[in-house]
Amino acid sequence: MQEARDKELSDAIGWNCIQRRNFGLLWAHDLKADVVAVIDDDNIPYEFWGKEMNVGNEIEVDYYETELPAFDAIGATNYKNLWHRGYPLQLLPKRDYTRKSKKKIKVDVQADFWNGDPDIDAICRMEHAPECTFDDKYFPMAANKLTPFNSQNTFISGKWLKEYFLFPHIGRMDDIWAAYYVEAKGCSVIFSKASVFQARNPHDLTVDMKAEYLGYENNLKIVEQLPSNPEKILNYLPGRSVYAFKQYQKNFN
Repeated sequence: MQEARDKELSDAIGWNCIQRRNFGLLWAHDLKADVVAVIDDDNIPYEFWGKEMNVGNEIEVDYYETELPAFDAIGATNYKNLWHRGYPLQLLPKRDYTRKSKKKIKVDVQADFWNGDPDIDAICRMEHAPECTFDDKYFPMAANKLTPFNSQNTFISGKWLKEYFLFPHIGRMDDIWAAYYVEAKGCSVIFSKASVFQARNPHDLTVDMKAEYLGYENNLKIVEQLPSNPEKILNYLPGRSVYAFKQYQKNFN
């Protein structure tokens, strides 16, 4: 079925990888979906999952302002020693959450949190091995800078599907760089309270760390460069990933 939908895209992405969920985004576009939910199969939804969804609405959030080129949402919660997968490691000791106000945001993406095993990188997981219960009082939140969000438990406006692409062949940065790209293009993101419990599938953390190394090396440069030119993301992608992205976007013409 996926090959019938777009054989060239199928070949460019490759088989047996999570980035094949890009075909789900294409089918959502075909159906003219207003909102698309992307969720991992090891995330167990709470009863209220999807019932407090604000994509397309204007809501009041805790709004953080930082002089750093990126914002880490996890550090703003009751787990200040943790950080979101994809946040530039070089910025960790500089995080500052003192500049907080209330602000109304028109929501394009709502990234719900996850109790249990959170979405942190392999280094953070090796060090802390946390099982979390995030306090609802910290949500919803947003920030003035690029912020990593994932494809684990996230609601996306249909109008952003053309720009939202899970880049293949870059390990565990597929959804993180997708997030940085759409935000640099003007997509507004909020983080909302945990709506799932993640009972994480078995992982080899050393393998995960190797799959994240491209991010350890490049995330800081990406968050510094993309706000002025989002297309600079292409400089960090292998050729076959760039080709897959262009092939994906042809489906929106």
